[in-house]
Amino acid sequence: MSQFTKILIPTDGSENTLPAITTGLTLAKQMNAEVTALYVVDQTAFVNFSMDSTIVSIFSLLEKEGKAAVSYIESEGEKLGVKVTSKILEGSPSKKIIEEAKENDLIVMGTLGRSGISKLLLGSVAERVVRYSPCPVLIIRSPQEKEDADDKN
Repeated sequence: MSQFTKILIPTDGSENTLPAITTGLTLAKQMNAEVTALYVVDQTAFVNFSMDSTIVSIFSLLEKEGKAAVSYIESEGEKLGVKVTSKILEGSPSKKIIEEAKENDLIVMGTLGRSGISKLLLGSVAERVVRYSPCPVLIIRSPQEKEDADDKN
């Protein structure tokens, strides 16, 4: 296995990303790698809306959620002795993750985000990242996704 020195862990702040965060930080600890925790405020959801106070409030809420999400990775990394740098970017999540991948050796991310339509969106983000990333991508399934797959069998 290649030696990874820089690992990117994208998060949407949901509970379903916890297994990917744990795996990414554990790998970083084992490989003495640095981690970049990434949250992308998805501006594509707001493209067709005027920037009225409601949209600004939602955008502000997403930024706050992003800070909490990357802070969680920082605190978990600190417990393991892993150096974590946080980034909060704005734009299309898949595009921003792929751009950040250029500065990393490995991406560790989940396939599921929140619920409902967000599942489809994050799934498509993970698919695009796998397809276009310049570095290897490790996809970690959430416990809920594993249960759903077992139910289908």
